[in-house]
Amino acid sequence: MTNFVLVHGSFQGGWIWQPTAKILRAAGHTVYVPTLDGCAERKVNLRPGITVSSVSQELAEAMFYEDLSDVVFVGTSSGGLVVQKTAVLMRDRIQRLVFLDALVPQPGESVGDIVERPPGAVPYEVTAFTRGPSRDSLENGLFAELDGEMKAWTLDRATPHPLGLSDQLPGELDDFWAESWKCSVIYCTESANPPLSHQRRTADRLNAAWLEMTAGHYPMLTHPEETARLIQG
Repeated sequence: MTNFVLVHGSFQGGWIWQPTAKILRAAGHTVYVPTLDGCAERKVNLRPGITVSSVSQELAEAMFYEDLSDVVFVGTSSGGLVVQKTAVLMRDRIQRLVFLDALVPQPGESVGDIVERPPGAVPYEVTAFTRGPSRDSLENGLFAELDGEMKAWTLDRATPHPLGLSDQLPGELDDFWAESWKCSVIYCTESANPPLSHQRRTADRLNAAWLEMTAGHYPMLTHPEETARLIQG
């Protein structure tokens, strides 16, 4: 069976993967759903110095201490940045990368260059250590595709994202592009961001397998069976 490590995106925690992780575990796989430093239940750790590199180093240490090898390493949304950095640190333990509707900046490119925000979009609320939308903006914007109990459950768990995880530092991810990787890009056709153009560039540059889902930005919640099937490859 396979070792899966599933990395969440902005305003999330490991909890976002619960429906998909349950399916993968039922199939006999080992599944890790780490919550990144400063996110969700780890928001008590908010402080200066949380960066893509710092959380990636922590994930690399976790892979070592858990004796993980042949890892299928999955990142969604801004979790793609963390997958990029951690993969370089743990090259010999990675079997395959999966970018699920993920941000994967190329050299010289920032998250701000990729994400397309509509005119008149409400600015994120910013604190000393975090940024994120209000609950109302989440309910009627990012999480608008969710319904009923699932939306309420998600809203109750959403947290602002650490500033240092919202974008990479200049040059921080360049070493990822100096290597070749076995990977897949899964594009969610109903999701506005990351845009199709970015995900196509990612797949082309990495010579990655291209897969599509008729889903929004949270397929791990709305389409867990299909998500589990696609990331298993």
